[in-house]
Amino acid sequence: MATSGYNTPDSQLESVVPIHPTSARRPHAIQVQSDNTSYSDEYITSKFFNRGSSVTVVDGQYLVKPVAQEIEFQTQRKVSKTGLMMIGMGGNNGSTLCATILANRHNISWHTKEGLQTPNYIGSLLRASTFSIGADANGQDIHVPVSDMLPMVHPNDLVLGGWDISGLTMDKAMSRSKVLDYDLQRQVAPHMALLGKPLPSIYYPDFIAANQEARADNLIPGNDKQAHLEHIRADIRKFKQDNGLDRIVVFWTANTERYADIIPGVNDTADNLLNAIKGSHEEVSPSTLFAVAAILEGEVFINGAPQNTFVPGCVELAERHKAFIGGDDLKSGQTKLKSVLAEFLVNAGIKPLSIASYNHLGNNDGHNLSSERQFKSKEISKSSVVDDMVNANRLLYKAPEVGAKGVPVGKGEHPDHIVVIKYVPAVGDSKRAIDEYYSEIFCGGRSTINIFNECEDSLLATPLILDLSILAELLTRVQYRKAGEGEFAPLYSAPLVKPGTEVINSLNRQRNALEAFLKACLGLEGSSDLLLSTRLW
Repeated sequence: MATSGYNTPDSQLESVVPIHPTSARRPHAIQVQSDNTSYSDEYITSKFFNRGSSVTVVDGQYLVKPVAQEIEFQTQRKVSKTGLMMIGMGGNNGSTLCATILANRHNISWHTKEGLQTPNYIGSLLRASTFSIGADANGQDIHVPVSDMLPMVHPNDLVLGGWDISGLTMDKAMSRSKVLDYDLQRQVAPHMALLGKPLPSIYYPDFIAANQEARADNLIPGNDKQAHLEHIRADIRKFKQDNGLDRIVVFWTANTERYADIIPGVNDTADNLLNAIKGSHEEVSPSTLFAVAAILEGEVFINGAPQNTFVPGCVELAERHKAFIGGDDLKSGQTKLKSVLAEFLVNAGIKPLSIASYNHLGNNDGHNLSSERQFKSKEISKSSVVDDMVNANRLLYKAPEVGAKGVPVGKGEHPDHIVVIKYVPAVGDSKRAIDEYYSEIFCGGRSTINIFNECEDSLLATPLILDLSILAELLTRVQYRKAGEGEFAPLYSAPLVKPGTEVINSLNRQRNALEAFLKACLGLEGSSDLLLSTRLW
């Protein structure tokens, strides 16, 4: 299998399309002049003061004590040569990602009924969004691309590969997905063909819809899950060696699985999970097996679907190996909008009483989700997206009752929330979503907001795959230490499903956190909207 079109000799490609002239990368654009930031050929080292407040509640009074903790960050400046290995490489998202990267890499323009279209990375927060890094002498904010904040992988430089239960070559997989305009498909097809077909994958029919069986013709043989684990690990090692890679990101963009049952003695601890794999236990899902393979190989694993890939044993294994894992569905369309609009209503002091969401789509994701058990995974993911907004405003929503040991009982008051997904083959990748937000306003009044959202599903999801993969690679190059500590430690992340871990669904809070983190690695404070600089400088 040839899964690295980027490593194909340029002479083979130039006969098809000229190489993109922007393949040369410009040097890091930001230099911070501060005692808190130093540069060497190898590292950017910064001091950052993590400021917050410690709160104690006594007889209804809030006693607030400002606190600040000094942290040093050390970011390796050399960007890793990175491979992106997708599970579900031949699906809608995987084939669209490969094709659009190749279109950007080789500067392929194509004609649509709207006119000439040039390739871009619109929809990527890293490549198509900006952060303010300060103000100029006139008090005007200076905004820079997010990708300029720290040295990051350019999407064009990713080496592409992966697995799929379908054995179609990548050019034919792109055609089957029916996402991209024909003129683009026609021009990028020779490059896609050089990627060959995906590596054989694993297929456990109980975890995905029965309607996927017809696609399952490219499988690792047998039913021995330990043998499957070793096979996947060998695939990762070979891909890394064959392409001279420093880092691999393994990304699940395959079908949504049903939830795995959490069974004591099976997947509740790292050792139990490894033993369950050896015993080919029926509750070890394909996505968990791929995650374990990546963890044991010391590579990043990102889950782009809503199933519970990260069972407790998988999280414990990641912590043991200090591995980078993360991800809980690609909330790209209706759910992302919900994370913004629900936050807007609650922050404005308006109380959503019910949120009713309906959508239909006709791609293979919709086909798989037409099965009840797979839909349930998606329903949980979509329904929980407003939880952190509700928990942040107990003026509007009653808090849960406190049990005998001070532990909250239940979720407390919550909006009625219903999610419906229907499979309609005729609309293909163009998903239709309808949402109704029914809210209480001043003095018993009511407000209803109805939204109709039509979007090309894979063209929204694909940039998120790029953003998560690029950020994951960056995190592997960042280390930290608290003031007074000795050696820098890796900033690995395995927080999912750990008790007490707060999950942030709010898009604004996620974006603000990313901005604050990237600035911290440069020794800069977070942004302030007080506009004091125009008055005090």
